[in-house]
Amino acid sequence: MSARENILNAIANNQPSLVALPEIERNAIIDYEDRYAQFKTVLESIGGTAELIPNLELVNEKIRLDRATDTFIVDTITGETNNEKQISLSAFELEKVERAYIRGTVAVAENGAVWVYESQMKNRLLPFICQHLVLVVDKKDIVSTLHDAYDTIKVGTEGFGVFIAGPSKTADIEQSLVIGAHGARSTTVYVIE
Repeated sequence: MSARENILNAIANNQPSLVALPEIERNAIIDYEDRYAQFKTVLESIGGTAELIPNLELVNEKIRLDRATDTFIVDTITGETNNEKQISLSAFELEKVERAYIRGTVAVAENGAVWVYESQMKNRLLPFICQHLVLVVDKKDIVSTLHDAYDTIKVGTEGFGVFIAGPSKTADIEQSLVIGAHGARSTTVYVIE
């Protein structure tokens, strides 16, 4: 018997016994009275921005303003532009995207994250390669915890989905915080009342 087989047999013979997952008492989990206020506080503490708006018209106006100033944007929300050409761009071409507008499914108050399905982002590179990310979510879709979020989303329905919480940041180099090192430099979440 080779050394490799000895090691694998020893591992197989010394497996711990299976332990059942703990039962979570759902009524003992955190619940925020004002979920939007908690979401905004947490998102802003990690470098993002949250703004409560009455309807989608404010977002549409910002999109029109970006188009008027000839900013290279990708708008997956309104469908007012022909995004099919932009969405099918390669990573090299998407690198030039200044602002991406994407609809989110659910927002989480405890950590400031927004769940986005691949179908909402159209191209899975988009939220990570753009300079400025704008997410839009309905206020009624803010939940207190990640437990609540996982009850809401259907993880297996699409090939890809992601929680996004704030702009890209790292402090690996000399413990200096760098925003936008490997993703969006800013994240704004518009919450529609």
